[in-house]
Amino acid sequence: MTSPPHPGKLTLWLLDTRSLWPGSSIKTAAPHPLSLLPTADQVPILRKHHITDARMSLASALLKRLYTSQVLCIPFPTTAIARRHNPQHGKPAALLPSGAFANFDFNVSHQAGLVTLIGYAPADAGAALARGRDPAVLVGTDVTLPGERDDYRAVDAEGVDGFVDVFAEVFSDAERFDMAFSVDYVTLLDGRVVEGRDLGRADRVVRRGEEVVVRVLDGRGGEEVVRFDSELVTEAKLRRFYAFFAYKEAYIKLAGEALLAGWLKELEFRGVRSPRPGAPARCAMEGMWGGREEGVEVWLKGERVRDTQMDLRAYDEGFIIASAIKGDADVKLKDYDIKVLHIDEVLESIKMHM
Repeated sequence: MTSPPHPGKLTLWLLDTRSLWPGSSIKTAAPHPLSLLPTADQVPILRKHHITDARMSLASALLKRLYTSQVLCIPFPTTAIARRHNPQHGKPAALLPSGAFANFDFNVSHQAGLVTLIGYAPADAGAALARGRDPAVLVGTDVTLPGERDDYRAVDAEGVDGFVDVFAEVFSDAERFDMAFSVDYVTLLDGRVVEGRDLGRADRVVRRGEEVVVRVLDGRGGEEVVRFDSELVTEAKLRRFYAFFAYKEAYIKLAGEALLAGWLKELEFRGVRSPRPGAPARCAMEGMWGGREEGVEVWLKGERVRDTQMDLRAYDEGFIIASAIKGDADVKLKDYDIKVLHIDEVLESIKMHM
């Protein structure tokens, strides 16, 4: 059973749906979990053409309502979710039994089978029941998976610089230049890591199939010359691109605007590093956490943003999870409770809150 959110702390839940509910129809694969949701939630899930998308949509709906049930201490069937401020594009939020919005925030994201929920329950449990105000703390999350798409088709044709230019409506000129011609680090085939500052002009490589020659420490106080294919550089740049993307999505989801935000290109991230990958699941074990990166600078319309904390965490072999929190300076992003959930404990928790 999932433990309830701790008042005054952030919660980050992960649910991996890749092995859940096998089959081609979510209606026949997951009849019981679907039955736990109101018809309004079931309709968009059942409309999904691919069961992979339906699985994530179902898991997301269950987590949102379970989190709401636990924070408000109300039965799961009585939970209600609506969009704050804008009925079509506003951020999903919990409703009180009175119909007013509850005074706490959560956000969900899903990609390639992984579903995340980030939430903040006020330190004063009764504060969540306050009505008529926006939460003092806003949260956002996003999941990306480098390598999920066939990015190399564009990279081989246009280079990394041409690939990132496709996203000119999302990223500023400075961000796209940074992504195309800077590298945070490169992981060699033997596992050694070469920092970007040690690559020399190899950081300008934008295509595969070129030989890169660098000098690295040999572990005995000397140096050795290492030669490798430039694919390792382009791979590192693509992973960093997805780190940028996760940061941007998580930030704009604080307010619920997503990629509709008119100020998107004026939102810039500086000092971005991609977290080092974790390890894939083996047998029945869950995936392993990789690195965590924080300290990114957030700039909006030329001004440094000071009231927002952000980080990136790597999970499994490729996933990058971005988290954002805006508001109360006493709330520390690094202090959040992280839980990798299993569907059985989710369903058991729902049963306990019926």
